[in-house]
Amino acid sequence: MAEINNFIKTIMQQDLDSGAIDSIITRFPPEPNAYLHIGHARAIITNFELAKAFNGKTNLRFDDTNPAKEDQEFVDGIISDLAWLGYNPANVFYGSDYFEKTYEKAIMLIKKGLAYVDDLTQEEISKYRGTLNEPGKNSPYRDRSVEENLKLFEEMKNGKYKDGEKTLRAKIDMSSPNINMRDPVMYRILHINHHRQGTKWCIFPMYDFAHPLQDSFEGITHSLCSLEYDNHRVLYDWVVENCEIEKEYGKRPHQIEFGRLNITNTIMSKRYLRALVDSKKVSGYDDPRMPTLCGLRRRGFTADSIRNFILSTGLSRVNSTVEADSLDEALRDDLKLKTLRPNAIIDPIKVIIDNYPEGKVEYLDCPNNQENEELGSRKIAFSREVYIEREDFIEQKPNKKWKRLALDVEVRLMHAYFIKAVSVEKDELGNITLIHATYDPETRSGSGFDLRKPNGNIHFVEASTAIKAEFRLFEPLLLDETEENKDLDFMDRLNPNSITIKEGFVEESLKDTKELDHYQFIRNGYYVTDKDSTNEKLVFNRTCGLKSSFKL
Repeated sequence: MAEINNFIKTIMQQDLDSGAIDSIITRFPPEPNAYLHIGHARAIITNFELAKAFNGKTNLRFDDTNPAKEDQEFVDGIISDLAWLGYNPANVFYGSDYFEKTYEKAIMLIKKGLAYVDDLTQEEISKYRGTLNEPGKNSPYRDRSVEENLKLFEEMKNGKYKDGEKTLRAKIDMSSPNINMRDPVMYRILHINHHRQGTKWCIFPMYDFAHPLQDSFEGITHSLCSLEYDNHRVLYDWVVENCEIEKEYGKRPHQIEFGRLNITNTIMSKRYLRALVDSKKVSGYDDPRMPTLCGLRRRGFTADSIRNFILSTGLSRVNSTVEADSLDEALRDDLKLKTLRPNAIIDPIKVIIDNYPEGKVEYLDCPNNQENEELGSRKIAFSREVYIEREDFIEQKPNKKWKRLALDVEVRLMHAYFIKAVSVEKDELGNITLIHATYDPETRSGSGFDLRKPNGNIHFVEASTAIKAEFRLFEPLLLDETEENKDLDFMDRLNPNSITIKEGFVEESLKDTKELDHYQFIRNGYYVTDKDSTNEKLVFNRTCGLKSSFKL
């Protein structure tokens, strides 16, 4: 795996060298309201790999301070995704575990005259806040006494008021050029059941107040986040300073922002992904077309391929966009020498070899991976009837560049014999339904036969031992953005051909395949066994083709 090197690593090294800190502690703080997607992988890998580079540690902290959409299902999914990526957090924390300590810090700010209870509605707060070009104006409740604010805040905690009836706001500067500093809301009222705390609390801290405190309580040294939080850093530092974190803990966390990673034709919004699931445009969060980590895993991407992909994109303070095919290339690089390469026929047509003995089945030697001898070899069946890919046959050879089967053209069936197509059978519509051929018994693979050269090599699956299989072929969920569709809603840009299902066969060596077993099907691409497989029919998902599909 590539070594991690970026501007944050340089900052960490400087902090260690200066003695400002004696160890590195990072955290990954997902909100448990959705499944993780490939965009989250950058944050996960960056936090864990940077800490590991300095023998530090990384916490997993669930940011569960907004209970409206949070659920244990997502908690379990996130834990599973991290384990699959190969990361074991030093600790697993929940933001809700700090509700009492966070409440105490809010009391501290009230007593210092730096927070007040406001009666303005959410709409009124927004109106009072001003614009980028105009300063805000003070709430009429801003100058309440410390005693009154303490009383009202306790009543908020005790459930006296309805949702939205009051908030707790920081008292900073309503004329600040940074709108985030214009008396931000720190607590709101929500009478709702929390997935861990139940109904113990009806006031919940806002992210900008809770997050710097949670980092502080855990001793986080470097709080890494995406670039959209850049103009929140001043508020982060305000909370840390005015809640006297350094005085209490001897050190303070520092927020550092990095650019987001965007991938072409990839939906990177939790809201949009939820909409796809809710509208049943996909089968669920683990639909292989989804960019969720569970979806990518089911499609066949490996943890190593995702880690290497993320590290290869680098890290800077600029948002970046990479081609989706870069992830495919990382998968190819990872599995090229690791996987078995069995035969699979995606779109079959039967070939009957008329001069091969009826009832005879012989077994031929075949390497498991032509580029890695350590994976050994296996026996593949051969008989009078075999399946080949429909695209590997054409009645009349069109030109010298055609290197597959045609009438009166001889090819080698890989690891078997030369065959020559002699005639075809067709249905009433003129479609070819069967190919008749002959074979040369002197041309068995490994025999040293070199009197003539075949017109190419094609793979096959012997018919009597073939196992029925369904192949699911995927394309991007989202169509390329063009001048014609750039203003369309993302639902209207969904690719109607994002999944194609083919019915074919695989060789008998795959009879015991298990969910998430990876293969490179000869000449067809990388596939993985899907959980929908049954004893009657195996199901395989195509992860990616053998070559890049990216077009300049």
